[in-house]
Amino acid sequence: MLQKIDNTLFVGNGPIKVLYPGRAVSKSDTGIGSIGRIDHPDFHGNTVIPMHPHINDEILSYFRTGKAEHSDSEGFVRIIGKNTLMLMKAGRSFYHEEKIIGEDEPLEGLQIFIRPSKKDLEPEVIFHELESLYSENKWRLLASPDAGTPFQFSSQTWLFDIKLTENANISLPNMPKDYLTCLLYVFKGSIKVNGSIELNKKDSLLIKNEEISIETAGNEAELVLFVTNEEAEIYSGGMYSGNKA
Repeated sequence: MLQKIDNTLFVGNGPIKVLYPGRAVSKSDTGIGSIGRIDHPDFHGNTVIPMHPHINDEILSYFRTGKAEHSDSEGFVRIIGKNTLMLMKAGRSFYHEEKIIGEDEPLEGLQIFIRPSKKDLEPEVIFHELESLYSENKWRLLASPDAGTPFQFSSQTWLFDIKLTENANISLPNMPKDYLTCLLYVFKGSIKVNGSIELNKKDSLLIKNEEISIETAGNEAELVLFVTNEEAEIYSGGMYSGNKA
């Protein structure tokens, strides 16, 4: 199964556009497995997002340009941005604030809302400094359910990224295709899948039980790959990651 999710499915009138990927394939679930919601913020100039709660969300802050000062109810104050990623595991209750520092460079990236495996887990905040901003022409595993990756989700969820250079051609990472669902997201640039499916910025492709070939359709492209086991246990009642159908 290959199904394109067009960027017109994003909602929101301000600098944060929101994608509920499940709305492309279901009338009963706004998420796909553990992939609850994907926000694509693009802030120009200084902005404060005041202290606000999260309950039973696991949120990966994946910014590619700009920076923000993060503070939270766990006592952390930290500058995050393109080289510093953060996972907030909200659990039963968690509050945070972001001060966007945008004089020199806009803040653009993804806020990725993953559904936890269970309700009311202990809150936790993890930061990770990237050795390099990009992984060129090779999938980089940033998060998984397993120890040994920079971030660990409580649910059966994996997250990869990659930067494709001009004329690059790749396939998906080597993972079981028979029971995992992939969502390929174009953060920047344009690609072609299997020579005929064109995807531009903010487009996605839902992939099940398919071998695919991905090639750049321009000079370069930045991609994020979400992988979920739709049969695994999740809690779908999170404040933001939960089902909104």
